[in-house]
Amino acid sequence: MLTRFMGKVWICLTAWLVLSLTIQAEELLPTGDASIGGVAGGSEIVISTTKRLGGAIDSLTWNGKEFIDSFDHGRQLQSASNFDAGGPLTAETFNPTEAGSRKDGKGASSTSRLLHMVTGPGQLQSTTQMAFWLAPDETSEGSPAKNTTLLSNHLLTKRVQIGYRHLPHVIQYEVTFVLPINEVHRHAVFEAVTGYMPAEFDTFLKYDAARDTFEALDDGPGEQSCPVILSTRSESHAMGVYSPEQPSRGFEHVGYGRFRFVGDRVVKWNCVFRIDEPSGIKPREYSFRSFVIVGDLAAVKHSMRQLQKELPHQPQ
Repeated sequence: MLTRFMGKVWICLTAWLVLSLTIQAEELLPTGDASIGGVAGGSEIVISTTKRLGGAIDSLTWNGKEFIDSFDHGRQLQSASNFDAGGPLTAETFNPTEAGSRKDGKGASSTSRLLHMVTGPGQLQSTTQMAFWLAPDETSEGSPAKNTTLLSNHLLTKRVQIGYRHLPHVIQYEVTFVLPINEVHRHAVFEAVTGYMPAEFDTFLKYDAARDTFEALDDGPGEQSCPVILSTRSESHAMGVYSPEQPSRGFEHVGYGRFRFVGDRVVKWNCVFRIDEPSGIKPREYSFRSFVIVGDLAAVKHSMRQLQKELPHQPQ
């Protein structure tokens, strides 16, 4: 009887210890609330992350204007990926997402798990265990989720720096996706960075580096091969994206997307990389560097031109 009693006591103590250590570990994790800034063109670029979004960027302001339409857990300045998971590559069905899941909605918390965050003058670094966008019982465009859990084993580390060399309007945005060893994929889509913006950024432009011209860009939706800029009609505020690593090999006709969601009153741009490997994509780190440019349209154009001159295309 005493042995049986002591066994029950030991089980209870072990359970208590595990719970206590789990709570302590969670308390040691960063909250995700942080802010960095840097002067650009007589104003300041201010970037803020929040606990609500697992450390993803919730806000970016410059010269009195908010550039991010942070609505649910998808409309942010953030990163995501999508994989075939042994079947056809379908939208969002195996989709680790930095800010959280579709079910997180407009809620105050994220299914994604922020593991690490540090900041410095004009700099931010974080590592997140990303949630799948879909819950296992959900579908996207008629296709069922391929994931069987809410939280993925995919890690994302981002490093954000306001100002690059002599270009104060440029934000260097470096991301590393870590693929786990227990998955098999042949097709990967890395949305290295995307920005969901208020509908007033309704003027779409593309930069043709070969001709050194900025041209009107139609609504698409989807990707094309030139860096993009979304601007207000007044040209007082604009945001663009450029990467010297574009395009992905074998995908020279795409890489930079633009989208207008009229019903939701939101617009979006993204910078996307792809890997196709019939023998299987290796479970390792995949890193991409992009530059997000913020200011009035003249400053964004100037900075994009300078980046292209100093960092010409060097596809991976």
